[in-house]
Amino acid sequence: MKILAALLAFLSTGAFAQPYPSKPIRIVSPYAAGGNMEHWRPAFERAGQLLGQPIIMEYRPGAGGSTGTDYVAKSPPDGYTLVITTMSAMTINQNINSKTPYDGTKDFTPVIQVAALPNVAVVPASLPVKSIREFIAYTKANPGTVNYASPGNGTSAHLIGELFKQITGADMQHVPYKGSAPAIVDLLAARVSITFDNIPLPLPHIKAGDLRALAVTSDKRASVLPEVPTLEEVGVHLTVSSWYAIYGPAGMPAEATTKLNAALNAALINPEIRDRLLGQGWIMAGGSPEALGVLTKSEVQRWGKVARGGGDQAGVILAIGSAISR
Repeated sequence: MKILAALLAFLSTGAFAQPYPSKPIRIVSPYAAGGNMEHWRPAFERAGQLLGQPIIMEYRPGAGGSTGTDYVAKSPPDGYTLVITTMSAMTINQNINSKTPYDGTKDFTPVIQVAALPNVAVVPASLPVKSIREFIAYTKANPGTVNYASPGNGTSAHLIGELFKQITGADMQHVPYKGSAPAIVDLLAARVSITFDNIPLPLPHIKAGDLRALAVTSDKRASVLPEVPTLEEVGVHLTVSSWYAIYGPAGMPAEATTKLNAALNAALINPEIRDRLLGQGWIMAGGSPEALGVLTKSEVQRWGKVARGGGDQAGVILAIGSAISR
């Protein structure tokens, strides 16, 4: 019996455990299929080749990205279930909605920041406006009829839309979707009048002439839309950029985190993958898990200060939180 007990103890130490990864890896998108996350498939395919196991995307949309993000937070921390999520889902939601079921700084293992990118104010080509100032005037001339779309409550597009209303007095109502793809479909059909979403998904429709870009929300013009001014340039004092990153559940093995980070960094600097993503409007990032951890913590603190600090922006943030909790 003593020999059997010793053998079981030896096995429990993982002495015969297979090296990571020994099976396929899932990366969850917390937004609907067909959106911006689709652009990352080639990078995941390349990282999977380097790791010797396929990386499979899975979709779990809902609650402004919180549903899929929470699913990963509560998954086994073995390195086989990850999430590619956004600044809003990881750092804003918990500050504006007390029902958010996870903490961005405590419930996840940072793996890598993959990109940053601006948002763009974009309207159907059929809408009779050519500039942000014309759009603001149009909403006031047509009260109660103008809607703006977002990928969901609590997303950066929702945040920007509400701040835009507060700053400019534009008369428009929010229509949340379960991701960017269905929002863009309705924008193309002119069922909604504007969105403030990330650049990559509307970009081909802008280039085709079906949508019209009025302004970008970053502090500088976007390289893929050099003719489009920033909101600051047209007198709307609002600057917000978003970022995308990959996390696993808290407590992931260091070996898994290190190998995933190395493979994904290598995929991001692959010339074919990098050039394709840059052409779609992404601003490439990369870096260490530690750097992503610092970014996450600082952004959670930043949005917490906005929500608690009082004033007009705090009111907007808390109003968004009420929309999410309904």
